[in-house]
Amino acid sequence: MNFDEIIDRVGTHSSKWDMMEPIYGVSPKDGIPMWVADMDFRPPACVSAAVSTMHDHGVYGYFGDEGAYRAAIQWWMKERHGWSVDKEAIFTTHGLVNGTAMCVDAFTAPGDGVVLFTPVYHAFARVIKAAGREVVECPLVLQDGAYVMDFERYDAQMTGHEKMLVLCSPHNPGGRVWTEAELVEVAEFARRHDLILVSDEIHHDLVMPGHRHMPMSQIEGVEDRLVMMTATTKTFNIAGSHTGNVIIHDTALRARFAAWMAAMGISANSFGLFMTEAAYSPEGAAWVDGLCAYLDGNRKLFDEGVNAIPGARSMPLEATYLAWVDFSGTGMPAEDVIARVQGTARIAANHGPSFGTGGADHLRFNLATPRSRVREAVKRLEDAFSDLQ
Repeated sequence: MNFDEIIDRVGTHSSKWDMMEPIYGVSPKDGIPMWVADMDFRPPACVSAAVSTMHDHGVYGYFGDEGAYRAAIQWWMKERHGWSVDKEAIFTTHGLVNGTAMCVDAFTAPGDGVVLFTPVYHAFARVIKAAGREVVECPLVLQDGAYVMDFERYDAQMTGHEKMLVLCSPHNPGGRVWTEAELVEVAEFARRHDLILVSDEIHHDLVMPGHRHMPMSQIEGVEDRLVMMTATTKTFNIAGSHTGNVIIHDTALRARFAAWMAAMGISANSFGLFMTEAAYSPEGAAWVDGLCAYLDGNRKLFDEGVNAIPGARSMPLEATYLAWVDFSGTGMPAEDVIARVQGTARIAANHGPSFGTGGADHLRFNLATPRSRVREAVKRLEDAFSDLQ
Protein backbone atom coordinates (compact mmCIF):
# COMPACT_ATOMS: atom_id res chain seq x y z
CA MET A 1 0.00 0.00 0.00
CA ASN A 2 1.36 3.39 -1.00
CA PHE A 3 -0.77 6.18 0.37
CA ASP A 4 1.85 8.77 -0.65
CA GLU A 5 1.29 8.10 -4.36
CA ILE A 6 -0.05 11.10 -6.27
CA ILE A 7 -2.79 9.90 -8.63
CA ASP A 8 -4.10 12.30 -11.27
CA ARG A 9 -7.90 12.20 -11.02
CA VAL A 10 -8.62 15.26 -13.16
CA GLY A 11 -10.79 14.47 -16.18
CA THR A 12 -11.89 11.09 -14.79
CA HIS A 13 -15.44 12.21 -13.93
CA SER A 14 -14.33 12.60 -10.33
CA SER A 15 -16.87 14.69 -8.44
CA LYS A 16 -14.18 15.74 -5.99
CA TRP A 17 -11.79 17.02 -8.64
CA ASP A 18 -13.86 17.78 -11.74
CA MET A 19 -16.68 19.61 -9.94
CA MET A 20 -14.43 21.68 -7.69
CA GLU A 21 -14.20 24.64 -10.05
CA PRO A 22 -17.92 24.85 -10.99
CA ILE A 23 -18.97 24.71 -7.32
CA TYR A 24 -16.15 26.48 -5.48
CA GLY A 25 -14.35 28.47 -8.17
CA VAL A 26 -11.11 26.61 -7.39
CA SER A 27 -9.29 25.30 -10.46
CA PRO A 28 -7.98 21.72 -10.34
CA LYS A 29 -4.84 23.02 -12.04
CA ASP A 30 -3.55 24.53 -8.80
CA GLY A 31 -6.33 23.86 -6.27
CA ILE A 32 -6.65 21.27 -3.53
CA PRO A 33 -10.04 19.54 -3.23
CA MET A 34 -10.83 18.80 0.41
CA TRP A 35 -14.61 18.61 0.19
CA VAL A 36 -16.28 15.43 -1.18
CA ALA A 37 -15.79 12.51 1.22
CA ASP A 38 -13.84 10.13 -0.95
CA MET A 39 -10.13 9.36 -0.78
CA ASP A 40 -7.34 9.99 -3.26
CA PHE A 41 -5.98 6.47 -2.65
CA ARG A 42 -6.30 3.26 -4.63
CA PRO A 43 -8.32 0.54 -2.88
CA PRO A 44 -6.54 -2.59 -1.68
CA ALA A 45 -5.19 -4.87 -4.40
CA CYS A 46 -7.78 -7.54 -3.61
CA VAL A 47 -10.57 -5.15 -4.64
CA SER A 48 -8.84 -4.17 -7.88
CA ALA A 49 -8.22 -7.85 -8.61
CA ALA A 50 -11.94 -8.58 -8.25
CA VAL A 51 -12.75 -5.92 -10.85
CA SER A 52 -9.99 -7.25 -13.14
CA THR A 53 -11.47 -10.74 -12.89
CA MET A 54 -14.84 -9.38 -13.98
CA HIS A 55 -13.18 -7.58 -16.87
CA ASP A 56 -11.25 -10.63 -17.95
CA HIS A 57 -14.41 -12.71 -17.98
CA GLY A 58 -16.07 -10.07 -20.11
CA VAL A 59 -19.74 -10.73 -19.37
CA TYR A 60 -21.46 -8.38 -16.92
CA GLY A 61 -24.74 -10.04 -16.14
CA TYR A 62 -27.06 -10.15 -13.17
CA PHE A 63 -25.51 -11.25 -9.89
CA GLY A 64 -26.78 -14.51 -8.39
CA ASP A 65 -26.04 -16.60 -5.31
CA GLU A 66 -25.20 -14.06 -2.62
CA GLY A 67 -23.94 -16.69 -0.18
CA ALA A 68 -20.25 -15.75 -0.32
CA TYR A 69 -21.07 -12.03 -0.35
CA ARG A 70 -23.25 -12.29 2.77
CA ALA A 71 -20.67 -14.52 4.47
CA ALA A 72 -18.01 -11.85 3.85
CA ILE A 73 -20.20 -9.24 5.55
CA GLN A 74 -20.82 -11.58 8.47
CA TRP A 75 -17.08 -12.32 8.82
CA TRP A 76 -16.12 -8.64 8.75
CA MET A 77 -18.69 -7.50 11.29
CA LYS A 78 -17.78 -10.32 13.67
CA GLU A 79 -14.02 -10.03 13.19
CA ARG A 80 -13.73 -6.24 13.22
CA HIS A 81 -16.68 -5.18 15.37
CA GLY A 82 -17.66 -8.17 17.51
CA TRP A 83 -21.13 -8.11 15.94
CA SER A 84 -22.95 -11.28 14.87
CA VAL A 85 -25.12 -10.60 11.83
CA ASP A 86 -27.92 -12.86 10.60
CA LYS A 87 -27.48 -13.29 6.86
CA GLU A 88 -31.25 -12.94 6.41
CA ALA A 89 -31.09 -9.49 8.00
CA ILE A 90 -28.98 -8.00 5.19
CA PHE A 91 -30.54 -5.80 2.50
CA THR A 92 -28.32 -4.30 -0.20
CA THR A 93 -29.09 -0.74 -1.34
CA HIS A 94 -27.49 1.63 -3.81
CA GLY A 95 -25.33 3.24 -1.14
CA LEU A 96 -26.35 4.57 2.25
CA VAL A 97 -27.90 7.84 1.11
CA ASN A 98 -30.25 5.57 -0.83
CA GLY A 99 -30.52 3.39 2.27
CA THR A 100 -31.52 6.41 4.36
CA ALA A 101 -34.11 7.45 1.81
CA MET A 102 -35.52 3.93 1.73
CA CYS A 103 -35.84 3.92 5.53
CA VAL A 104 -37.60 7.28 5.51
CA ASP A 105 -40.08 5.98 2.93
CA ALA A 106 -40.59 2.59 4.59
CA PHE A 107 -41.01 3.69 8.19
CA THR A 108 -42.51 7.21 8.11
CA ALA A 109 -45.32 9.08 6.33
CA PRO A 110 -45.40 12.53 4.70
CA GLY A 111 -45.44 15.22 7.37
CA ASP A 112 -43.76 13.07 10.01
CA GLY A 113 -40.75 14.43 11.86
CA VAL A 114 -37.30 12.88 11.52
CA VAL A 115 -34.79 13.78 14.24
CA LEU A 116 -31.19 14.70 13.48
CA PHE A 117 -28.43 15.63 15.93
CA THR A 118 -26.92 18.63 14.17
CA PRO A 119 -24.57 19.60 12.70
CA VAL A 120 -24.61 16.35 10.74
CA TYR A 121 -24.03 14.90 7.27
CA HIS A 122 -25.99 17.13 4.90
CA ALA A 123 -27.51 14.38 2.73
CA PHE A 124 -29.76 13.27 5.60
CA ALA A 125 -31.72 16.52 5.63
CA ARG A 126 -31.80 16.59 1.83
CA VAL A 127 -33.54 13.22 1.45
CA ILE A 128 -35.84 13.80 4.43
CA LYS A 129 -37.11 17.09 2.98
CA ALA A 130 -37.37 15.64 -0.53
CA ALA A 131 -39.64 12.92 0.86
CA GLY A 132 -42.01 15.50 2.34
CA ARG A 133 -41.00 14.85 5.94
CA GLU A 134 -39.94 17.45 8.51
CA VAL A 135 -36.34 17.70 9.69
CA VAL A 136 -36.30 18.09 13.49
CA GLU A 137 -32.92 19.46 14.51
CA CYS A 138 -31.59 18.62 17.97
CA PRO A 139 -28.40 20.68 18.27
CA LEU A 140 -25.29 19.06 19.68
CA VAL A 141 -23.53 20.87 22.51
CA LEU A 142 -19.87 21.85 22.49
CA GLN A 143 -18.18 20.62 25.66
CA ASP A 144 -14.41 20.64 26.20
CA GLY A 145 -13.90 21.10 22.46
CA ALA A 146 -16.07 18.17 21.36
CA TYR A 147 -19.76 17.50 20.71
CA VAL A 148 -22.04 15.92 23.31
CA MET A 149 -25.80 15.36 23.43
CA ASP A 150 -28.30 17.13 25.68
CA PHE A 151 -31.26 14.76 26.06
CA GLU A 152 -33.08 16.89 28.61
CA ARG A 153 -33.28 19.61 25.97
CA TYR A 154 -34.19 17.13 23.24
CA ASP A 155 -36.99 15.60 25.33
CA ALA A 156 -38.52 19.07 25.67
CA GLN A 157 -38.43 19.52 21.88
CA MET A 158 -40.43 16.42 21.03
CA THR A 159 -44.08 16.97 20.08
CA GLY A 160 -45.16 13.43 19.25
CA HIS A 161 -45.13 13.76 15.47
CA GLU A 162 -41.51 12.55 15.30
CA LYS A 163 -41.31 8.97 14.04
CA MET A 164 -37.62 8.40 13.30
CA LEU A 165 -34.15 9.29 14.53
CA VAL A 166 -31.14 9.11 12.22
CA LEU A 167 -27.88 8.76 14.14
CA CYS A 168 -24.48 9.31 12.52
CA SER A 169 -22.03 6.99 14.31
CA PRO A 170 -19.15 7.78 14.21
CA HIS A 171 -20.20 11.38 13.79
CA ASN A 172 -19.72 13.32 10.58
CA PRO A 173 -18.60 16.14 10.61
CA GLY A 174 -17.45 16.25 14.26
CA GLY A 175 -15.46 13.03 14.19
CA ARG A 176 -16.82 11.77 17.53
CA VAL A 177 -16.81 8.09 18.43
CA TRP A 178 -19.87 7.90 20.66
CA THR A 179 -19.26 6.12 23.96
CA GLU A 180 -21.31 3.17 25.15
CA ALA A 181 -22.97 5.42 27.75
CA GLU A 182 -23.95 7.91 25.04
CA LEU A 183 -25.35 5.18 22.81
CA VAL A 184 -27.42 3.88 25.73
CA GLU A 185 -28.85 7.39 26.10
CA VAL A 186 -29.66 7.49 22.38
CA ALA A 187 -31.46 4.15 22.67
CA GLU A 188 -33.43 5.30 25.71
CA PHE A 189 -34.38 8.54 23.95
CA ALA A 190 -35.63 6.57 20.93
CA ARG A 191 -37.67 4.30 23.18
CA ARG A 192 -39.15 7.18 25.22
CA HIS A 193 -40.44 8.84 22.08
CA ASP A 194 -41.22 5.64 20.12
CA LEU A 195 -38.77 6.45 17.33
CA ILE A 196 -37.39 4.09 14.72
CA LEU A 197 -33.62 4.37 15.19
CA VAL A 198 -31.55 4.37 12.00
CA SER A 199 -27.84 4.17 12.81
CA ASP A 200 -25.62 5.15 9.88
CA GLU A 201 -22.24 3.60 10.69
CA ILE A 202 -20.52 4.08 7.34
CA HIS A 203 -17.36 5.42 9.02
CA HIS A 204 -17.15 2.62 11.59
CA ASP A 205 -13.86 1.22 10.24
CA LEU A 206 -12.10 4.59 10.05
CA VAL A 207 -11.26 5.08 13.70
CA MET A 208 -8.15 6.79 15.05
CA PRO A 209 -5.72 4.90 17.31
CA GLY A 210 -6.85 4.90 20.93
CA HIS A 211 -10.56 4.88 20.09
CA ARG A 212 -12.99 2.03 19.50
CA HIS A 213 -16.34 2.17 17.76
CA MET A 214 -19.29 0.32 19.30
CA PRO A 215 -22.10 -0.74 16.95
CA MET A 216 -25.52 0.41 18.10
CA SER A 217 -26.61 -3.22 17.66
CA GLN A 218 -24.63 -4.08 20.79
CA ILE A 219 -26.79 -1.81 22.96
CA GLU A 220 -29.51 -3.72 24.80
CA GLY A 221 -33.20 -2.95 24.49
CA VAL A 222 -33.17 -1.31 21.08
CA GLU A 223 -33.40 -4.21 18.61
CA ASP A 224 -37.16 -3.88 18.09
CA ARG A 225 -36.69 -0.40 16.59
CA LEU A 226 -33.12 -0.53 15.21
CA VAL A 227 -31.98 -0.27 11.60
CA MET A 228 -28.22 -0.55 11.05
CA MET A 229 -26.51 0.84 7.96
CA THR A 230 -22.97 -0.14 6.90
CA ALA A 231 -20.92 -0.12 3.72
CA THR A 232 -17.54 -0.88 2.20
CA THR A 233 -17.63 2.33 0.21
CA LYS A 234 -16.03 4.78 2.66
CA THR A 235 -13.71 2.21 4.19
CA PHE A 236 -12.16 1.08 0.90
CA ASN A 237 -12.70 4.17 -1.28
CA ILE A 238 -15.16 2.52 -3.66
CA ALA A 239 -18.04 4.99 -3.35
CA GLY A 240 -18.65 4.79 -7.09
CA SER A 241 -19.86 1.21 -6.63
CA HIS A 242 -22.96 2.63 -4.88
CA THR A 243 -23.35 -0.38 -2.62
CA GLY A 244 -24.47 -0.30 1.01
CA ASN A 245 -26.21 -2.55 3.48
CA VAL A 246 -29.28 -1.99 5.59
CA ILE A 247 -29.21 -4.63 8.34
CA ILE A 248 -32.41 -5.29 10.33
CA HIS A 249 -32.65 -8.07 12.90
CA ASP A 250 -36.18 -7.42 14.11
CA THR A 251 -38.50 -9.54 11.97
CA ALA A 252 -41.39 -7.04 11.93
CA LEU A 253 -39.19 -4.14 10.85
CA ARG A 254 -37.46 -6.42 8.37
CA ALA A 255 -40.78 -7.33 6.75
CA ARG A 256 -41.74 -3.67 6.36
CA PHE A 257 -38.44 -2.82 4.74
CA ALA A 258 -38.53 -5.89 2.50
CA ALA A 259 -41.96 -4.88 1.25
CA TRP A 260 -40.71 -1.43 0.35
CA MET A 261 -37.64 -2.84 -1.40
CA ALA A 262 -39.91 -5.07 -3.44
CA ALA A 263 -42.18 -2.17 -4.33
CA MET A 264 -39.18 -0.12 -5.53
CA GLY A 265 -37.77 -2.96 -7.61
CA ILE A 266 -34.33 -2.56 -6.03
CA SER A 267 -31.63 -5.02 -7.07
CA ALA A 268 -27.91 -4.94 -6.35
CA ASN A 269 -25.04 -3.67 -8.49
CA SER A 270 -22.92 -6.71 -9.34
CA PHE A 271 -19.69 -4.68 -9.37
CA GLY A 272 -20.35 -3.57 -5.80
CA LEU A 273 -21.06 -7.11 -4.61
CA PHE A 274 -17.87 -8.51 -6.10
CA MET A 275 -15.87 -5.62 -4.63
CA THR A 276 -17.45 -6.02 -1.19
CA GLU A 277 -16.72 -9.74 -1.07
CA ALA A 278 -13.08 -9.06 -1.93
CA ALA A 279 -12.71 -6.14 0.49
CA TYR A 280 -14.13 -7.91 3.53
CA SER A 281 -11.13 -10.24 3.83
CA PRO A 282 -7.88 -10.51 5.79
CA GLU A 283 -6.07 -8.62 3.01
CA GLY A 284 -8.66 -5.85 3.19
CA ALA A 285 -8.35 -5.74 6.98
CA ALA A 286 -4.56 -5.28 6.80
CA TRP A 287 -5.03 -2.45 4.29
CA VAL A 288 -7.53 -0.69 6.59
CA ASP A 289 -5.11 -0.91 9.51
CA GLY A 290 -2.43 0.77 7.42
CA LEU A 291 -4.90 3.36 6.18
CA CYS A 292 -5.99 4.37 9.70
CA ALA A 293 -2.39 4.80 10.79
CA TYR A 294 -1.72 6.99 7.76
CA LEU A 295 -4.85 9.08 8.32
CA ASP A 296 -3.79 9.59 11.92
CA GLY A 297 -0.52 11.08 10.67
CA ASN A 298 -2.43 13.40 8.34
CA ARG A 299 -4.68 14.41 11.22
CA LYS A 300 -1.74 15.34 13.43
CA LEU A 301 -0.09 17.37 10.67
CA PHE A 302 -3.29 19.23 9.80
CA ASP A 303 -4.31 19.95 13.40
CA GLU A 304 -0.89 21.25 14.36
CA GLY A 305 -0.90 23.75 11.52
CA VAL A 306 -4.53 24.86 11.69
CA ASN A 307 -4.61 25.19 15.47
CA ALA A 308 -1.61 27.55 15.23
CA ILE A 309 -3.78 30.03 13.27
CA PRO A 310 -5.14 32.50 15.84
CA GLY A 311 -8.89 31.99 16.22
CA ALA A 312 -9.05 28.69 14.26
CA ARG A 313 -9.76 25.41 16.00
CA SER A 314 -9.87 21.91 14.51
CA MET A 315 -12.13 19.62 16.54
CA PRO A 316 -10.23 16.59 17.91
CA LEU A 317 -10.73 13.81 15.37
CA GLU A 318 -11.60 10.40 16.83
CA ALA A 319 -12.89 8.84 13.60
CA THR A 320 -13.50 9.57 9.89
CA TYR A 321 -10.99 11.49 7.79
CA LEU A 322 -12.97 14.74 7.94
CA ALA A 323 -11.60 17.66 9.96
CA TRP A 324 -14.21 20.09 11.33
CA VAL A 325 -12.66 23.53 11.75
CA ASP A 326 -14.24 26.41 13.68
CA PHE A 327 -13.10 29.83 12.44
CA SER A 328 -15.37 31.87 14.72
CA GLY A 329 -12.46 32.84 16.96
CA THR A 330 -10.91 34.84 14.14
CA GLY A 331 -13.74 37.37 14.46
CA MET A 332 -14.07 37.35 10.68
CA PRO A 333 -17.39 37.06 8.82
CA ALA A 334 -17.86 33.64 7.27
CA GLU A 335 -17.68 35.04 3.75
CA ASP A 336 -14.24 36.51 4.47
CA VAL A 337 -12.99 33.17 5.82
CA ILE A 338 -14.29 31.41 2.71
CA ALA A 339 -12.68 34.00 0.46
CA ARG A 340 -9.31 33.34 2.07
CA VAL A 341 -9.66 29.55 1.97
CA GLN A 342 -11.00 29.33 -1.58
CA GLY A 343 -9.55 32.46 -3.15
CA THR A 344 -6.17 32.85 -1.46
CA ALA A 345 -5.33 29.28 -0.37
CA ARG A 346 -7.13 27.72 -3.37
CA ILE A 347 -8.68 24.99 -1.24
CA ALA A 348 -12.22 23.68 -1.68
CA ALA A 349 -13.80 22.69 1.66
CA ASN A 350 -17.42 22.03 2.63
CA HIS A 351 -19.27 25.04 4.05
CA GLY A 352 -20.48 24.49 7.60
CA PRO A 353 -24.08 25.74 7.32
CA SER A 354 -24.93 22.87 4.94
CA PHE A 355 -24.65 20.54 7.95
CA GLY A 356 -27.50 22.26 9.77
CA THR A 357 -27.76 24.13 13.06
CA GLY A 358 -24.33 24.47 14.65
CA GLY A 359 -22.46 24.54 11.36
CA ALA A 360 -22.05 28.32 11.09
CA ASP A 361 -18.43 29.58 10.99
CA HIS A 362 -17.14 26.06 10.23
CA LEU A 363 -15.52 24.38 7.26
CA ARG A 364 -15.03 20.63 6.76
CA PHE A 365 -11.70 19.48 5.30
CA ASN A 366 -11.11 16.01 3.80
CA LEU A 367 -7.71 14.69 4.94
CA ALA A 368 -7.77 11.44 2.93
CA THR A 369 -5.16 12.48 0.43
CA PRO A 370 -1.37 12.03 0.16
CA ARG A 371 0.49 13.68 3.04
CA SER A 372 2.40 16.00 0.74
CA ARG A 373 -0.94 17.51 -0.29
CA VAL A 374 -2.06 17.90 3.34
CA ARG A 375 1.27 19.58 4.10
CA GLU A 376 0.75 21.97 1.19
CA ALA A 377 -2.82 22.73 2.30
CA VAL A 378 -1.61 23.59 5.81
CA LYS A 379 1.04 25.92 4.41
CA ARG A 380 -1.51 27.66 2.21
CA LEU A 381 -3.90 28.14 5.13
CA GLU A 382 -1.11 29.52 7.30
CA ASP A 383 -0.19 31.95 4.53
CA ALA A 384 -3.80 32.94 3.87
CA PHE A 385 -4.28 33.90 7.54
CA SER A 386 -0.73 35.12 8.16
CA ASP A 387 -1.87 38.63 9.06
CA LEU A 388 -3.54 37.18 12.18
CA GLN A 389 -0.23 35.86 13.52
